[in-house]
Amino acid sequence: MRITRHPILEFDRGRKILFYFNDKKVEGFEGESIASALHASGVRVLSYSLRYHRPRGFFCGIGKCSSCFMTVDGVPNVRTCITPIRENMRVRRQDGGVGELSDKRFAARKKMVVDDEIVVVGGGPAGMMAALAAAKQGASVTLIDENHRVGGQLIKQTHKFFGSLEEKAGKRGIEIAEELMKQINSVPGIHLILSTTVVGCYNNNTEDGGDRYRLVAVRRFMDGDQLLDVFCKRIVFACGAMENMLAFPGNDLPGVYGAGGVQTLMNVYGVRPGDRVLMVGAGNVGLIVSYQLLQAGVEVDRVVEVLPRITGYHVHAAKLRRCGVPIYTSHSIKEAYGSDRVEGAVVVEVDKNYAPVSGTEENVSCDTICLAVGLTPSVRLLEQMGVKTEFIPEAGGYVAVHDQSMQTSLNGVYVAGDASGIEEASTAMIEGQLAGVSAAASLGYDRGANELISRCRNALRIFRSGPFGEIPRRGKEKIAYLFDKMGKKIWGDSEL
Repeated sequence: MRITRHPILEFDRGRKILFYFNDKKVEGFEGESIASALHASGVRVLSYSLRYHRPRGFFCGIGKCSSCFMTVDGVPNVRTCITPIRENMRVRRQDGGVGELSDKRFAARKKMVVDDEIVVVGGGPAGMMAALAAAKQGASVTLIDENHRVGGQLIKQTHKFFGSLEEKAGKRGIEIAEELMKQINSVPGIHLILSTTVVGCYNNNTEDGGDRYRLVAVRRFMDGDQLLDVFCKRIVFACGAMENMLAFPGNDLPGVYGAGGVQTLMNVYGVRPGDRVLMVGAGNVGLIVSYQLLQAGVEVDRVVEVLPRITGYHVHAAKLRRCGVPIYTSHSIKEAYGSDRVEGAVVVEVDKNYAPVSGTEENVSCDTICLAVGLTPSVRLLEQMGVKTEFIPEAGGYVAVHDQSMQTSLNGVYVAGDASGIEEASTAMIEGQLAGVSAAASLGYDRGANELISRCRNALRIFRSGPFGEIPRRGKEKIAYLFDKMGKKIWGDSEL
């Protein structure tokens, strides 16, 4: 299942690592996650549902779901999709459900205290740009990410970006990720903390009325965990988004993946998700990932889209059609079937009310179903802190209400990227830059801050001015209206 030839990517797999899965020796490569190494070895069932004991497999690949929970070296409920393998580690499937905590003694680690001016939570495109923008203004920044490397969605994007040269047009996401990683390692004032999950957010106002925030995080090491107590004056939440799920019989079978999970397996770890794929969704993500599957040597049977039109860029659709992949609009998946993994699916035509048309069912032979049906913003930490959120359909769900500087309803708390509304990676990077420089400016740092803020707002306006920017533009307009209702100063219509 490992990819050996690829037109764009080269997989430097490093040294071999041996570990144990259910007491059987398994081979992986340095840098691989547990779940990806198991997948490459043919293991599809990673866990079982609690109530009905149904098999579950790899789905999101970014630690947002519970499908990959396993017991690792005696510790239950480990997210194996973001946990790297190590020599002789012992991994067990939790056939009984939640797992049991053993009497294993962990290495004693003293609590680590971090006190910085600005903390950025999330090391994807928005978070990296926020950290860089704030540090270049002169602020001291701590960037926290739960993965063992920064980059977020960029590290799996092999397509070239659109837009202007200033917004990285003509570069592939993987190239942009490498470029930003090098900057983070070279720009003074950025402190990077990886493999760390923020689990608590608190508003600690000082006695003089100033704003001071506290985060509690858990940092994962090979021989145990460490508690982090993080204090700061400003926070930028760039937590990204979660894959959406569709409701249909068999949607929890191993072999049903989110589009991002498929990209992670293919483009990060060089592992094919399967041999024959049914793609659900003809937006940009569905079209791009379908082409990436072809590049990885995987057959794409078809793409189905419930809407009566293709919603992604037609240049992506044209590439698929030239490769012989049919795209069916006004069609959707009705069910998936198989015993302990996907063995096929039934697709069906839908009417103008999106109801299945009787008699149009068609059986599709496939071992993989890829769902590219949108994302839901990750706002749980924001809500825990008390940030005002509202359900905005055009923004992807519940999002943090924010102003023109990306500041939320809490003074000193900013949001950027998909957590502020689902859009492209290009707009996420611009929003991250805007949030970072705004946070730094609010602390008195000014190295051309106003000019940079103006450029960011203008770039966002241009990105949202075309027909493909209509939906996110409407979402931002609703957010602006809600922020105005809260009595805050917001931007005028000409700046949306």
